[in-house]
Amino acid sequence: MSPALAGPEAAPALAALHRLAFPPAEAWGADALRLMLEMPGAFALHLPGEGFILARAAGGEAEILTLAVAPAARRRGCGAALLGAALGLAAGAAAMFLEVAESNPAARALYAAAGFVEVGRRRRYYADGGDALVLRRALPASACNIL
Repeated sequence: MSPALAGPEAAPALAALHRLAFPPAEAWGADALRLMLEMPGAFALHLPGEGFILARAAGGEAEILTLAVAPAARRRGCGAALLGAALGLAAGAAAMFLEVAESNPAARALYAAAGFVEVGRRRRYYADGGDALVLRRALPASACNIL
């Protein structure tokens, strides 16, 4: 399974996947995703019909903005494939960061398996009052950027 780069034109398909993967109040629309994809250093990797990851690299750091996997595609390695591909594209960054809901054990396990460690907490970060854990993973200096 090999994710493909997706540009702003893919925003409607990515928004449809985001709606499947997240509760309605947390789903991002096509306009928001298109704007994020137009930011300098932003990139998305897409497994059509299964999931996508949206990230950006700037100022020596990289950040995962969202990782969405459709429920029907979960537990099949889609999240790990997307995450691994994004880590490989974050050239020039010394580390990658992300936020994950403390109440999401599946996502936390995925990130832990990829070498992310907790470095902070954002209390009451989510609309439901839940905390976000800030995770970090160091990136190898040899990462290559195909963007």
